[in-house]
Amino acid sequence: MSHAPAALRPLVITGPTASGKSSAALSLCEHYGATLLAMDAMTVYRGMDIGTAKPTSADRARVQHEGLDLRHPTEAFSAADFVALAEAVLARGGPVVLCGGAPFYLRAFLDGLVPTAPVDLALRAELQALPDAHARLAEVDPALAARLHPNDHVRIVRGLEVHRLMGVPLSSLHAADHPIRRPAEVVWLDAPDLDERIDHRVLSMMEAGYLDEVTGLVEAGVPRTVKPMQSLGYRFLAAHLAGECGLEEAVALTQQASRRFARKQRTHLRGLGFEPGGSVKEAAVRAFGRPPAGASRPVSG
Repeated sequence: MSHAPAALRPLVITGPTASGKSSAALSLCEHYGATLLAMDAMTVYRGMDIGTAKPTSADRARVQHEGLDLRHPTEAFSAADFVALAEAVLARGGPVVLCGGAPFYLRAFLDGLVPTAPVDLALRAELQALPDAHARLAEVDPALAARLHPNDHVRIVRGLEVHRLMGVPLSSLHAADHPIRRPAEVVWLDAPDLDERIDHRVLSMMEAGYLDEVTGLVEAGVPRTVKPMQSLGYRFLAAHLAGECGLEEAVALTQQASRRFARKQRTHLRGLGFEPGGSVKEAAVRAFGRPPAGASRPVSG
């Protein structure tokens, strides 16, 4: 009796930061000979390795990785770019594991993208300079503003940008879109001690040279205003290098922002209809069938 599915489906391993997604995905990909596609908004940027927990060279040698080192930090990479990359990887055939905690990329992959205006960098710079972009968004798109934290600058500015270019609220475009969900197996990994794991992970990144990495980016001329440099620790360590806060404060702010980010990831994943739990091993069998005989290592979970 065959245990193979009628057709391979992509397997998604998602969850908040520091929940153990990468190690589970790496083990599974090695077991099945699968390609590992990073579903992450930051690992696409070259020179941003430690702060994004990018796979090591040894890990990359174990399985085929995609979605890494595709852009300079000053270059844009959108959800549409991610979906195009995912489609190209899937078109090769064979098992594919998407691993990451970017709910917007997951939504774009599973449900498709809402047609919106292209990025306008000049307009974006103008909107980023607004003294209270969240208040402005509340005027033109109150539904979106109510869902976004006032510090969620990237999504706030994008909402303003779409409204300015298209003349309609981004929230109304989302509400009008009712796509058919792509068949895929999705497993949400989590951990009860996530806050402690996040704090420890930030300290480990500091020991591994996180500050030196940010220093190198700043010295290379990467502006602090670009999206990658506004993320989590990069933002606060760059502020420390500019003399705006002490190193201890920058590390504490990075830990705090990372914990808050994890809570937002959970909220967004629930908004997509998912709940934590489930077996990675069982999901892999549903997606790919039984692993090949003599596979290199067992899959846990």
